[in-house]
Amino acid sequence: MDQKVLRPHNITGDPAAFALEPNWMWDRHIPAPGHINVDFERRVDYDRLRSYRLARARQALKNSECGALLLFDVNNIRYVTGTKIGEWERDKLCRFALLAGDEEPVVWDFGSAAVHHKLNCDWLVPDNCRAGMLGMRGTVPPSVGLMRNHATEIMSLLRDAGVADMPVGVDLAETAMFFELQKAGMKVVDGQQVMLDAREIKNIDEITLLNQAAAMVDGVYHMIWEELKPGRRENDIVALANKMLYEMGSDDVEAINAISGERCNPHPHNFTDRLLRPGDQAFFDILQAYQGYRTCYYRTFNVGRATPAQHDAYKKCRQWLDDAISLIKPGVSTDTVARVWPAAEEFGFPNELAAFGLQFGHGLGLALHERPIISRLVSLDNPMEIKTGMVFALETYCPAKDGYSAARIEEEVVVTDTGCTVISLFPAEELPIANAY
Repeated sequence: MDQKVLRPHNITGDPAAFALEPNWMWDRHIPAPGHINVDFERRVDYDRLRSYRLARARQALKNSECGALLLFDVNNIRYVTGTKIGEWERDKLCRFALLAGDEEPVVWDFGSAAVHHKLNCDWLVPDNCRAGMLGMRGTVPPSVGLMRNHATEIMSLLRDAGVADMPVGVDLAETAMFFELQKAGMKVVDGQQVMLDAREIKNIDEITLLNQAAAMVDGVYHMIWEELKPGRRENDIVALANKMLYEMGSDDVEAINAISGERCNPHPHNFTDRLLRPGDQAFFDILQAYQGYRTCYYRTFNVGRATPAQHDAYKKCRQWLDDAISLIKPGVSTDTVARVWPAAEEFGFPNELAAFGLQFGHGLGLALHERPIISRLVSLDNPMEIKTGMVFALETYCPAKDGYSAARIEEEVVVTDTGCTVISLFPAEELPIANAY
C-alpha cells in the first residue's frame, strides 16, 4: 500500500475523490497533539474530517439500495453534518438529519440550535439548518401532528432530490415516527447498516482524535494507580476520574466501571461504594469521548499485594489478549481472532451468550460499538474482514482460582497496512501493584 501524504485543500482534480482520501501516514507515529489547533503544526484538520465523513456516507448510500438516509442516531447525525448540541440529546430522539441523493445534508435541530448552526456551521447550507420537534420520546403525543408534519416535509425533499420512489434508510426512530414515514409514502429500510459501512474506516483526523482520547485515559490510569489504597471506595475513584477527564477536555464521560474484590467474579459492569481493601484485585473501564471519539479501555490493578491465584489470572488474561493482537492485520477475518479465545465453558459460563462481552472486540469511533464486532458468539459463523483504517478495542477476562478475583484487560488498536498499532499505553504487560507493601 502506498504511503498517504497530507495535501493542501486547494488541489486540482476531483474534490469528491480527494474527500475520500484517508491521509494515513503509517511511517510516522500516530499523533496525540493536544487540545488546541495551532498555526505552526498540522494537527486535526476539521474541514478535512467533515469532508471525509460526508464523502464516506455518500459513497455508502450509493452502494446501497436506498435513495436517502434519514438519521436519528446522534452519532450518525454528527458524522454526516458535523453538528452536536450536547450529551443531553443522546437519548431524546429530538434531532434528525436527511441525506437524499446528491443533495446537501439537511439537519433539524432543537429550537434555537438551528439558528446557531446557521451562524456557526459554515460547511452547511444555511437554509438546510431547520428547527424541528418530533415529540421528545412521546411526551408530546403523536396526535398533535408534529411527526406527521415532518414526515410530509421529508417526503417533499425526497421528491425534490428525485429519490421519492426509492427506499429510505432509517437508523432508529420512535415507533410512531416510523408509522408516519410509512403513511407519507416512504418504504423504510434499515439505514444503520449503511452508516456502519460508512463509519468503519477512519481517516487520519479520526485516528488522531481517538489517539488523543486514549492519551487522556493513560493519564487517568496513572492517577488511579496512585489513589488505590485501603479506605478508598469504588465511587471515589469514579469521581476522581470524572473530574480529571472533564478538566482534560472530555466531551462526555459516558461511564466508568470500577469493580473490586469479591465483586470481580462474575463481572457486574458497574460501580458501588465498596471499600478497597489490602490484596483486592480491582479493574476499571473508562468510557469517555474527546471531540466525539470514544475510548473503551480496561486496566486491572492489585491493592498493595497480590496472591499467586491473582497473578495467574492476570497472566492468562494477558496471554489471550496478546494472542488476539498478534493476529490483527488487513485481510484477517474476525473468526480467526475469536478462535484464540477460550470457549465460555472453559472459564465458568454455560454458553457464549452468557459470556458475551468478556472475550470481545468492537470498533471505536463516534460510537462505542462500531465495526468490527469480534466474539465467539457471532464471529465463528458470521466473520467480517479486518481492514486497514479500522480502530477497535480488544478485551479479555479471566476469573481467578480463588473464586472471586478476576483480571480484565483491554487494548485499543489501529489497523495499519501491515499489522496494528496499540494506542492504549498505560503499562499492562504485568499485573500493576498499586502502593505495594
